[in-house]
Amino acid sequence: MTSIMVHKLRVQEHVQAIEEAIAAGIEKKPATIGLHVSACSVSLVELYLHALGKITSGAMIKHEWFKKPNPGQKIMPLAERKLGVEFPRRAEILEQLYSIEEQRNKLIYGNPSKPVIEAVISSHQKLYTIIKEELEARGEKLD
Repeated sequence: MTSIMVHKLRVQEHVQAIEEAIAAGIEKKPATIGLHVSACSVSLVELYLHALGKITSGAMIKHEWFKKPNPGQKIMPLAERKLGVEFPRRAEILEQLYSIEEQRNKLIYGNPSKPVIEAVISSHQKLYTIIKEELEARGEKLD
């Protein structure tokens, strides 16, 4: 099975878990949402970069790379250093990943408010849409 197919299956698995958690009530399942949104987002990016031929089939991307950089930070952000590739809509994609990862631990380990959970879900939906559009423009279906 190709890397692209493996990532598509993972994305489907995570999306299903996210949808089930939303159906159960987002305030009842914040940890499930946090874990699956984070993992799904990384799988989406890996899928996209594999489809573009920007990373090799064995390459792994880690969610920790998407810690939001501090304003005025002197060293290049971790995502910039680790990814090291250019791709369409990069800034938009990184913005959503930073937003998701900024709240990830609150959802998993803390007691997040409903607006925080909704913001993470919204960022994930935006990321999903961006990558879906980009893949479809290249003849690759996400669903």
